[in-house]
Amino acid sequence: MSDTDLDDLPRGIALAWGVAASPQRGPKREMSVERIVEAAVELADAEGLGAVSMAAVASRLGYTPMSLYRYISAKDDLILLMQEAAVGAPGPITGEGWRERAIAFHDALLSAYLAHPWAIEIPIAGISPTPGTAAWMDAGIQVFDDTPFDDDERLSLMLMLTGYAHWYAMAVAGMTRRAAETGSDYDAVGHESDGLLARLVTADEYPSLHRAIAAGVLSSGSDPFRFGLDRIIDGIAAHLEALAVGTAAAPSRGPLPEAPEVASDRRVRETRKKVREAEKLLRAAHKEERAALREARERARQRQAKDAAGS
Repeated sequence: MSDTDLDDLPRGIALAWGVAASPQRGPKREMSVERIVEAAVELADAEGLGAVSMAAVASRLGYTPMSLYRYISAKDDLILLMQEAAVGAPGPITGEGWRERAIAFHDALLSAYLAHPWAIEIPIAGISPTPGTAAWMDAGIQVFDDTPFDDDERLSLMLMLTGYAHWYAMAVAGMTRRAAETGSDYDAVGHESDGLLARLVTADEYPSLHRAIAAGVLSSGSDPFRFGLDRIIDGIAAHLEALAVGTAAAPSRGPLPEAPEVASDRRVRETRKKVREAEKLLRAAHKEERAALREARERARQRQAKDAAGS
């Protein structure tokens, strides 16, 4: 591919791939895109993504914001380059067979997120076309190279593992951040929220959750995310077995969610509003039903007690 084929790349993407034209150096010759991104990552690591601005990064470097704009022309480009630097590219994803490699891929991505937890706060707007993202995608697809899955299926499995690692990291990072804010520790944060949930959940309103809490699920010490990952892996294995004996269901490849111009159509919005209102009424009816059941049980209990007292 020639340089002219890349002339129309967005500035941030061109910087990530190292094909952007370098600005003419001013008197501050130690300034560079790499130094700006490094300072921005240090700031995010110390104070969170919300603390990052062109002015804040410039101040950290001892320059004016205008000095930075000669190298990185927009904050969105800076965030993209920060994510690229923080998450980077994976090391070798190894293991005996696809199962071990799938877990290794997930754990490597989880570790990358947790090393810079602000990176998971960056809004997802499609696949980020950067070298690091391409490297992670390539590694995730390679996990299934010795399986009969086609490329569509391998891409889907890679996205599933990526999404699970992202959610896992969000939960861990959120509790870690809460612990730091309160001067507590990770386990104490979990115990606090678990205790509130146990106090508020009743058997009548939430029977299954109440039963699980009473059985000790909140204090069992097990890792629900690791259990979930294991079941994902088991599901992939079961599908492979079904493919081997010819009993696998046909792949479901439905359409993507509606485009914004369709979702914002007046009639679509009106009908969806009616659906939400109907769902709200249904929830209210179920709540009223549960209240009626509680009252009926109490009346029945009182009658039984009265009959027992009179006999």
